[in-house]
Amino acid sequence: MQKGKLLIFSAPSGAGKTTIVKHLLGKDFGLEFSVSATSRAPRSNEKHGKDYYFLTTDEFKERIDNQEFLEWEEVYPGIFYGTLLSEVERIRSAGKHVVFDVDVVGGLNIKKYYGNEALAVFVQPPSVEVLRNRLVNRSSDSPEVIATRVAKAEYELTFAPKFDVILVNDRIDDAFNEVELIVSQFLSK
Repeated sequence: MQKGKLLIFSAPSGAGKTTIVKHLLGKDFGLEFSVSATSRAPRSNEKHGKDYYFLTTDEFKERIDNQEFLEWEEVYPGIFYGTLLSEVERIRSAGKHVVFDVDVVGGLNIKKYYGNEALAVFVQPPSVEVLRNRLVNRSSDSPEVIATRVAKAEYELTFAPKFDVILVNDRIDDAFNEVELIVSQFLSK
């Protein structure tokens, strides 16, 4: 059985990356989502092994020391996120293609590790102003959090040229059609 390929999706917060990934997972591409590990506590609706692999900070650091992560990052002080190599290889060995929804640095690290077996897609909003409006319209964050997310997005946008493909998400239906074509072409190589 041939090992699966990797599809990496990265984007600033509010660009529509998670919506696009969920859309793709509903299509018949033989995809499986890579569940990340984190050292943060689970939220009330989250399940271990489905939403994240929840580890203690000590467990996470021990796995870092044992080189069990494909990529990892300390996103906030003491709060780690990462991709376990064992999770990726479990999916690939089953002949499925692995889908990642990761930050830009993590996405580029995965691409570097797997090279041509991976496709790195940067989901880009049409503009920073559109992104700001999307975050405001979500009504889930305070103005301070939105300002922080927008500042981080401006920084993350500088990474876009390092990705294999830039997918501009102006209208979600157009983005769905475009991403299906991109994925279909990559998986048929």
